Amino acid sequence: MDPRYGERYRELYENHWWWRARTQFIEDKIRQLCPSGKQSTLDVGCGDALFFDRLKKFGEVEGVEPSVELVNPDNPYRANIHLCPFDEKFRPGKLFSLILMLDVLEHLPDPVAALSHALSLLKSDGILMLTVPAFMSLWTNHDIINHHVVRYTKSSFRSVALQSGLKVLEQTYLYHWTFPVKLGVRFSEKLFRLQPKPPQVPSGWINETLYRLSRVEQKLLTPLSLPFGSSLMIVGSRAS
Repeated sequence: MDPRYGERYRELYENHWWWRARTQFIEDKIRQLCPSGKQSTLDVGCGDALFFDRLKKFGEVEGVEPSVELVNPDNPYRANIHLCPFDEKFRPGKLFSLILMLDVLEHLPDPVAALSHALSLLKSDGILMLTVPAFMSLWTNHDIINHHVVRYTKSSFRSVALQSGLKVLEQTYLYHWTFPVKLGVRFSEKLFRLQPKPPQVPSGWINETLYRLSRVEQKLLTPLSLPFGSSLMIVGSRAS
C-alpha cells in the first residue's frame, strides 16, 4: 500500500461510502453463514483492527497484519493482532472457523500459496470469505496506488482456487453500478495522463447517497448474480 494511502486508511474505512457498504455487506453475510455466533475468526490483513468491533459479535477474533505502520500500539485489540507476513511461518497454534481475506489477495504475487496457507488454518467445517477487485478492464490508478498485482473474474479466481485446494461455494460480483463508472475513469486517466493519488471521502450528502445506493443494490441486484461488478466476493471451504 502506498504510504499516503496508509495514512488515511482509517478515515476511509470508517467514513467512505465504499468501505462502509462493503463492511455492512460482509457483516450481513457472516450473520447468514454463521448464525450460531460462536466463531473463531482470523482477519487477514486486518490493519488497525478496523473490523474487530463488528467481528467480535460472532465470537473470538484475531488478525494478522504485515504492515507495522498501520497498527496503533495503543489499539485496545493490539494483543489480538499478529504483526508478521501471512506466509508459512505464521503458525498461530490454532484453527479458525472463519477466515477473512478482504481485498488482500490482489496484493500478493503468489495467491495460490496464500490461499493454501489460509486453508491450512481453517477448521474442516470452516468458511473462508474473500473479496477482490474484479476485471482487469477496470484497472485504474486506484490499483496502482494500492500496489495491486491483478484484478479477478469468476473464471480466473476458480483457477487459483483449484490449485490451492479451495472449494468454491459461492461467487458474487458486487458494486455493479460502479462498473461503467470505473470504465469511464480508466478512459479519462489514459486520455489526460492523470497520476495516482489517494482517494478522499466525498462531501456529506454525496457520500451518504452513494452509500445508500450501494446498499440498495446489494439487497436488490446482487442476489440476481449479475455477470459484472467492480468487486468479487468468494465464499469457500476446504476441499474434501
